Parts: sequence; structure tokens; C-alpha cells
Amino acid sequence: MPRPISRRELVRKLRRLGFTGPVGGRHPFMEKGTLRVHIPNEHHQEISLGLVVRIVRRSEIGEAEWDRA
Repeated sequence: MPRPISRRELVRKLRRLGFTGPVGGRHPFMEKGTLRVHIPNEHHQEISLGLVVRIVRRSEIGEAEWDRA
């Protein structure tokens, strides 16, 4: 089950799942093949549960796979 996480942890998990990046300045994203998932800019708060869930869905990753990463 996704939970609120830091941007650093989000990037780390996506990299473990085969994504590259982050790329871009104002609108950073990570890529895996032709799939491109936008991620939030750096800030000092954790990324909310709702946003993490949306990112996981857009990245076409199952919850079990996300939890293992």
C-alpha cells in the first residue's frame, strides 16, 4: 500500500522499478521506455498519499510491486 513519502524515496523506488531520471526543470519526469511519469518538484514536505497513489497508477505499477521496491 503506498504511503506518504519524500521525493528522494519516490525517485529511489521508481529507479528500482526501471525508470530513469528525473529529467526536466520546471516539470520533472521519469521515463521507462515510452512511459513518462511526471513527479513533483523538490520541497521540504512529504508527498501526500493521494499524489503517491496517482503516480503509482500512472506508472502502471501494481501495489504489490510498489511495496517490494
